[in-house]
Amino acid sequence: MTRDLSTASPLEVLDHALATFGRDAALSFSGAEDVLLIEYAAQTKRPFRVFSLDTGRLHPDTYRYFQAVEKHYDLRIEYCVPDAIALQDLVRAKGLFSFYDDGHKECCDIRKVAPLRHQLSGLKAWVTGQRRDQSPTRGTVPVHQIDPVFNGLGGGDLHKFNPLANTTSEEVWLAIRALGVPYNPLHERGFVSIGCEPCTRPVLPSQHEREGRWWWEESTKKECGLHAGNLK
Repeated sequence: MTRDLSTASPLEVLDHALATFGRDAALSFSGAEDVLLIEYAAQTKRPFRVFSLDTGRLHPDTYRYFQAVEKHYDLRIEYCVPDAIALQDLVRAKGLFSFYDDGHKECCDIRKVAPLRHQLSGLKAWVTGQRRDQSPTRGTVPVHQIDPVFNGLGGGDLHKFNPLANTTSEEVWLAIRALGVPYNPLHERGFVSIGCEPCTRPVLPSQHEREGRWWWEESTKKECGLHAGNLK
């Protein structure tokens, strides 16, 4: 049903995804540089949906940025929040910062993976901002795939599009500046890859962008479960 997109431009990939799946597709927006996907989706002139995982622990700047993006593109982001009881049980049992001692997986499973699974269960396709140059675990990310981890609408196959897979960070930022795309002000303070406030910090010019995420863990573990299919 989908053509070979391995060498297609990000705009072509998005246009194909939206033309093929319509309202059964949605863009995943993290509040970082994947805002470029929203710009390209707007350029297609097709209706599109955007969702974001509100973990409850994001930077204040990120929340304000979400509002700026909504106003700029005249859209409403579909916010996905964690289950209140599951989150309450974790915090009561282990406190607010247990991930520094026993790893981020348990917290991310509740705050990010479970809400994502629920969101994707109502879709046939999702679009992400993954790039191959982001981390060792993303070096072979394809432009299009059947999601190896999550199921879609009715428990069926879920198509996953990564339009920026072949795009470098430098190319993304050249496009953001050239097109006047709004970006998270945290980028101006040394944050490259932006996640939850307790688990994200600025990186030095010589550091890889993902080194600012879960910096207390090994580089091969810097995934939260949203893209677990990257791990081989």
